[in-house]
Amino acid sequence: MKKIIFGLIIFGLTFQTYGQIKTEELSEVVISATNYKYLNKVGLTNASVPVELLQSKVATFDVRDADFYSDEYDTYDVSFYIPDGYILASYDKDGTILRTAERYKDVALPRPVIESVARTYPGWTFAKDVYKVSFYDSGMSGKITRMYKIVLKNGDERMRLKCNEEGDFL
Repeated sequence: MKKIIFGLIIFGLTFQTYGQIKTEELSEVVISATNYKYLNKVGLTNASVPVELLQSKVATFDVRDADFYSDEYDTYDVSFYIPDGYILASYDKDGTILRTAERYKDVALPRPVIESVARTYPGWTFAKDVYKVSFYDSGMSGKITRMYKIVLKNGDERMRLKCNEEGDFL
């Protein structure tokens, strides 16, 4: 008798759990990268970690979700800051990056820059560096310029120089 009552209780509980399962068809989700030009041009492969993180944040920022967004304005200027640098980005009303001005202090220099400077100025050491990037969306493809401003030190002497990401001096 106990087995029958226990079996009926188990049967009753399992029957109720099947009634709680509900299947629902979801609508289609479309994911689009509105700032793919910016991400392709900045080339996150040679950048240091803080630079990569800030550039990713700028690319994924959606101005339409911001508190200050209004349909009546055509462009929005947004500033992003970290202790090592900043990005001033200009977005259109659809959230696409129009242009950026970026500046970072004391970032890890790419290998071609280090080798070029060491080959040209032996005996000098790196004192400081500044990495500047500017991006401008010019229609079908974006235009980007990258520059490193480096301060070299040799004893009491200091030297300032500029070069691009390939190590060519400007």
